[in-house]
Amino acid sequence: MLNACTFALLSLALTAGPLACAPRASAVQEPDCIVSKVVDGDTFYCQDGRKVRLIGIDSPERLQGPFGAKSRAALVGLLQSGVPVRLERDVAARDRYGRVLAYAWLGSSLVNEAMVRGGWAVLYTVPPNVKYADRLQRAQNEARAGGAGLWAQNGFACPPREFRRRTCVSSP
Repeated sequence: MLNACTFALLSLALTAGPLACAPRASAVQEPDCIVSKVVDGDTFYCQDGRKVRLIGIDSPERLQGPFGAKSRAALVGLLQSGVPVRLERDVAARDRYGRVLAYAWLGSSLVNEAMVRGGWAVLYTVPPNVKYADRLQRAQNEARAGGAGLWAQNGFACPPREFRRRTCVSSP
């Protein structure tokens, strides 16, 4: 026969066990994507036609001379045509242009972060999609301090956002 203390411990273990082992809530994911084409340093197409905008980053525009071309080339280097990527959503699923907003994972690597860490994109936070904002901020701080990518070439003297607003111009 079980004494009261043993019974209490067994009851606690039986009720707490499943809760402790319950799977964590997983991130909301879009269906897998096979890359078909890279548009610029923060946007690409999937073979099924979805246009994906990488969350939390902003890269030079194509019209920003060599900076836009270099940023695009960096993303092409990561996401070549035919490469499968996993898309992770945040709060808002699409932007005002209908693009899928996502964090792209290539194996265990976060592509958004790789672009910032490499100095090919800057942090661009648009709430409510802020899940990896701190992680991207750290990557930008390291890239800037280390003169990575476009930071070494003064490529962000006219940030992409300001260029789109026509408040500055990029000069090669």
